[in-house]
Amino acid sequence: MAALAQTQEIDFATLRDHLQVSDSVLSKQVAALEAAGYVGVRKGFIGKRPRTWLTMTKAGDAVWRNHLAALREIAGTF
Repeated sequence: MAALAQTQEIDFATLRDHLQVSDSVLSKQVAALEAAGYVGVRKGFIGKRPRTWLTMTKAGDAVWRNHLAALREIAGTF
């Protein structure tokens, strides 16, 4: 979610490389986040090559911001 929060849209392969995980690991996590309504998935082609782009939804952004606020609150108590 942190990587998606930094951009409007990111290519699956770019995110995979950034996170240093396998396609299957990222695919599984994206599927769960998409099912929860936190991530949008758009598929298309560049030339003849298939591509997948990911975006954070409004619901995902709200959950992410609430998570960050909770972490800041916890960190402020120490």
